[in-house]
Amino acid sequence: MGNKYLDGTALTLVIIGAINWLLIGIFRFDLVAFLFGDMSWLSRIIYAIVGICGLYLISFYMHLGSQD
Repeated sequence: MGNKYLDGTALTLVIIGAINWLLIGIFRFDLVAFLFGDMSWLSRIIYAIVGICGLYLISFYMHLGSQD
C-alpha cells in the first residue's frame, strides 16, 4: 500500500458506512440521515465519500497475497 494515511482513512470511513448499513438492516435506522438530514446535500456528500472509499478499497484485493 502506498499511502497509509489514505488507506487508514478510507478503511475507517467504509467501516462507519458498514455500521450504518447494519443499523439500517436491523433497526431501519439511518444514522447519516438522522444526523445530517434525509438526502440533504451534506448527507449525499457523506454517502458519496463512503462510496468512493469503498471503490478505492477494491485495490486491497490485489495486495491480499503479497508478502511486503
